[in-house]
Amino acid sequence: MHHVIIGAGPAAVSAAEHMKKLDARSEITMLAAENVPPYSRMAIPYFLVGNITPEGTYLRKNADHFENLGINVRHGRASSIDPQSKSVKLADDSTIAYDKLLVATGATATKPPIPGIDLDNVHNCWSLADAHKIIEKATPGSNVILMGAGFIGCIILESLAARKVNLTVIEMENRMVSRMTNSVMGTMIKDWCVDKGIRVLTSTKVDRIDPGQGSALSVSTNTGESIAADLVICATGVRSNTAFLEGSGINIDMGVVVGDYMETSVTDIYAAGDVAQGKDFSTGDYYVQAIQPTAVEHGKIAAQSMVNGHVTASPGNVNMNVLDTVGLISTSFGMWMGVDGGDESELVDKENYQYINLQFKDDVLVGASSLGMTQHVGVMRGLIQTASPLGEWKDKLMANPTRLSEAYLAGAQAQDQKNSA
Repeated sequence: MHHVIIGAGPAAVSAAEHMKKLDARSEITMLAAENVPPYSRMAIPYFLVGNITPEGTYLRKNADHFENLGINVRHGRASSIDPQSKSVKLADDSTIAYDKLLVATGATATKPPIPGIDLDNVHNCWSLADAHKIIEKATPGSNVILMGAGFIGCIILESLAARKVNLTVIEMENRMVSRMTNSVMGTMIKDWCVDKGIRVLTSTKVDRIDPGQGSALSVSTNTGESIAADLVICATGVRSNTAFLEGSGINIDMGVVVGDYMETSVTDIYAAGDVAQGKDFSTGDYYVQAIQPTAVEHGKIAAQSMVNGHVTASPGNVNMNVLDTVGLISTSFGMWMGVDGGDESELVDKENYQYINLQFKDDVLVGASSLGMTQHVGVMRGLIQTASPLGEWKDKLMANPTRLSEAYLAGAQAQDQKNSA
């Protein structure tokens, strides 16, 4: 059985290694589009800071790791697939035949359609190649503009601040990290960054980028301001890599639509990771959840399905974000924005940059978010994932949302008593 995996990120590596555990005799080819060993994009900020070398981003540190497992890593970019002949065509016109195929091509950083976006010194921060270009320009005292203060933008922000640049962040939304924060929490993150000497412009949009006079670039905003910059980094979003699947018959929406076993609409073809539109644990809906823990879990489920058939269904992945913004940890889990008819418990301490918000549906915790309070991270996820009725503890948490650990322990003890009865 020849399993071909298009991609070499966390979902692909997780799948390949799991396949070998399930069937050591299987032949596995992993197709890497970039001419470097499989690496983690989440490690790039550590390279930007200088904490690790480029090799430190590699997913497996032993150079012979994949060879020793019998996994063939081939460098090349897929240009199309033919489900009829069960083959993958590469950009160099060569082909690879497969018995079963996993699409784990991840996502690509996008750039907004504004004048000047393709000028020199305007870069994404998505690949190791991008990182090398940024390191060259982001030197102490240089003027850097970061477009976007979402999850990816804030990860990059941390690294740029450590490089001691003069940093200006421009964000279209009225707060930072809008997809994981409400207005209170997102504004507190902004205030924290400003206190650290970072200029943050929210509710602001870049209209155009021009060659500068005395600097590399001049960035014009919708507020009428022109800002000189040596470097502009674009962190305004990503899109799933699905273009090469055109004409394959695979159902594609925001990503490759997959079922409970990571199967696509075409027999013997599966998808995992940032390219896959999979099930959300909280809602049961299907969407692209572009985070590394989900990618790894997708890879394992896809491997199980490809080797052993459709035995283990995915329960769906809990929407989960944990972010470090210049030393301030923020988290969000599940339906952090709440549900219709639900209840909310909130604690706000702006002076000390501490915040916690719990969202309930009846007496079940369905969502949570926090800022500067890391002690609750594991419990938040555990209570949401178990979906256990809280009973009297719901009222206690409504009065004091910091009592999460007590509520979790009480629930575990109640379940133990029930099981032993």
